[in-house]
This record gives sequence, C-alpha cells and structure tokens, in this order.
Amino acid sequence: MNEWLPKFKGEILLAKIAEISHGIVYISETDAAIETFAAGKRDAVDSRYLFEKDSHEKEVKEISLDRFLPRLREQRDWFGPGKKEKAKRFAKLEALLRENLRDLKVFKVGRIQIDIYVVGLDADNDLVGIKTKAVET
Repeated sequence: MNEWLPKFKGEILLAKIAEISHGIVYISETDAAIETFAAGKRDAVDSRYLFEKDSHEKEVKEISLDRFLPRLREQRDWFGPGKKEKAKRFAKLEALLRENLRDLKVFKVGRIQIDIYVVGLDADNDLVGIKTKAVET
C-alpha cells in the first residue's frame, strides 16, 4: 500500500506552486523570483534533467532540503510584517512541496551566478518544483 498520497499533481500542482510563490524572492547578493519548474516524466530526480544540453559542463552541487529551506521560513523577533509574511509563504511553499513531491532534492548549478532548483517527483513521475537564481561571490 502506498503511504504517500499527494494532494495535487500535474497542472494543478504547478498552479498551486505558482500561486504561493508569486511575488516572493530568494535573497542572495541579488534578489530573484521563485518560479515553477517542470521537466516532464522522469524515472528519478537527477540533476542532468535541469538544464540545456550545452550546459552539461556546469558545476552541480546537491544540498540538503533541510539545509536550504529553514533560513527562508524561520521567523525572527526583529522581522517586520513584510519579512514575517515572506517567511510564512516560504513555510507554506515548503509544506506544499513536501506533501506533493517525493525524493525532494536541491541542486545549485553553476558558480557565482547560480541556478537553484528544488525538485521532486509528483504522483505521475513528473519532475516538478521551483527554481530561482543566486549570486554568490
């Protein structure tokens, strides 16, 4: 029996991700929008599905989801209303991804100007998640 029962999949899941992530940004040395990401049917979560053929030589680093997301969803005492709302939305986005995707992974692709993907497989084995950009010098 499958214990993993997602709430959403396919276009509905992508729409929910877009709804929650609309207007929030990932802050590094630059601010970048959070976007939906889909790469079709896959048999596994693998970084080679994330970028174009000509980008296969980019540096790829996998990091733990538990290392990447906590700082985005944490509430701090000194946060103003805007930052508190942003943290709540990141927590909601994290919950949506965890509830609807399995084998969630975070990939950082490139050096200095980095593409970040948080992806997993939905109930139909589609590779789905979010992507954003960061600048790390």
